[in-house]
This record gives sequence, C-alpha cells and structure tokens, in this order.
Amino acid sequence: MSSASSTPTEGTVPAGAAPAGAAPREGTAGGTRRRRRGPRTWLAALPLIAFTGLCFGLPLGALLYGAVTRTDPGTGATHLTGEHLSRSLQGPYLGSLVGSVQLSALTALIASVLGVLIAQAVVTSRSQALRNAVLTASGVLANFGGVPLAFAFIATVGISGVVTQLADLSSLGWNLYSFTGLAVVYLYFLIPLMVLVILPALDGLRPQWREAAQNAGAGGWQYWRHVGIPVLAPSLLGGFVLLFGSAFAAHATAAALVGGSVPLVTLKIADALSGNVLVGQENVALALGLDMILIAGLVMAVYLPLQRRSARWLR
Repeated sequence: MSSASSTPTEGTVPAGAAPAGAAPREGTAGGTRRRRRGPRTWLAALPLIAFTGLCFGLPLGALLYGAVTRTDPGTGATHLTGEHLSRSLQGPYLGSLVGSVQLSALTALIASVLGVLIAQAVVTSRSQALRNAVLTASGVLANFGGVPLAFAFIATVGISGVVTQLADLSSLGWNLYSFTGLAVVYLYFLIPLMVLVILPALDGLRPQWREAAQNAGAGGWQYWRHVGIPVLAPSLLGGFVLLFGSAFAAHATAAALVGGSVPLVTLKIADALSGNVLVGQENVALALGLDMILIAGLVMAVYLPLQRRSARWLR
C-alpha cells in the first residue's frame, strides 16, 4: 500500500473533525458554549430579594443606626458615638454575653454527642419503623420551645413538679431555675435537632469503606478513627455550630423559666428595652443585638464552609 493512501490528502476532513469554518458542535471539547443568563433570571429573584430586604435589611439598618448614634434630649440633635457599643462590652452586659456563650457551647457539645449516638443507633438498627418514629419525634421536639416548654418542665421537674415530688429531687440538690436546669431544658430541643442534622451524614457513609477497612485488617475503632470520624468531621462541627446558634438565640424559654437569675444576653436585651432595670438603655440593647449579630455571623461563617465540604464527601 502506498503512503499516499494512508495519509489524508489536503482538503479532506479527518473522521470526527469539524469542517473548516464550521461552528464547533455542542458537547465537543472546546466547543461547549455557556448560555448567558438573561435579565429574566434576576426578575424571578426580585420577590425574594425584596422580601429579604424588607424583613431583614430594614430591622438590621435600624438596629445599626440606633447602636452607633445618640440623640440629645435637649436639642434633639443626633450624632455618632461608640458609647453604646463600649457599654455593651462592660459590666453585667459583658457577663451576659459570656453566660450565653458558655450555656450555648456546653449544651451544643452535650447535644452533639448524644444526638450522634442516637442517630448511629437508628442507622445501625436498620429498622424502618424505628427510623420513622425517631425522625417524627425529632421533628416535633426540635421545634417545641418557648413558654410551653418551660411550663412543661415546671409542671414536671419544678419545685412542686410531679417527678420532683415522687423522686424527692430537691434533696439531691436539683434546681430547675438555675444554669444547670436551663441547660437540661435546652437539651430537650437541641438533641433532636442534632439527630435530624447528623442522620443524613451517617447514611452517607458507604458500606464499601467499612468492608475495605475490614479487608485491610482494621477493627471497628480503627475504622472510625481513620475513616468514619474524618469523613464526618465537617458534619459534626457544622451540627455543633448550628446547635450553638440555636441555643445562643433562644429567649422565650429562658425568660419564662429563670427570669434574670441566669445572666443571658437575650434577657438583658429584653430588660433594657422594657426599662425593667434602668430607664433609657434602649440604645445599649440595640448594641447588644449588634454584638449577637456579629457572633451569629461568625457562627455562620464557620457553618457554611463545613456544610459544603461535607457535601462533597457524602453525596
């Protein structure tokens, strides 16, 4: 066979190649064209943007304005000041911030551990009835809070509660209206929330990973140490951060249960706005609210990257 028959001649088109001057087909390498997003995409999002700006932007702007301004009662002139922010980080206001952080971190840590154990028991059991029961109960209990939750605990384990009287909990030093009692109440809705958060992540652990670890001679603890926990770490940390934020922002349950006996920032804000302790502290309350928003922003800045990282592993 001659070399001319095996070599494409000038003007011929090799198989699979596009003719000269022809536009590349969609789906070929280098030929895929991304469609430009038209204005209709933004028009569809306008209702959501307007709703977000109205419900979140305006209150945030008013809070920020009140936290950094001061109005002279005599002249009515308004000027910028950092006094409110400075006072929100001093004395009892700082103590309330620290108390809220301590309570939120403690309850989030305990709820994370117990929630993971419950979720792992559900996944291991492989019982669909148990799974449905736990998920239903967790969905209800995670949203059960406020005054009804406080009343339920008062009637059950309060000073004159049914369980307190039957088990004589007072002699054991139990006090519902304390830091410890409030932490127990917070666990009532934080543990179910952790179950809902971590259960999909546990379902995402592939059986092939455990089988591969067993074939390599690894035991159960070695599997969790080198495979399970590293893969679940972003979800575990993300769940902890979510529980911390939920406990940090809780107000109605603590207000109905402990009042001002436990220093919490949400209770201090309510007292400053209503003038229960001091009159004219409304701007300090706004500054405390701004402090809470900054802490919540830090929490979300940690939570969102962790969720994205866990999603890559547990698809």
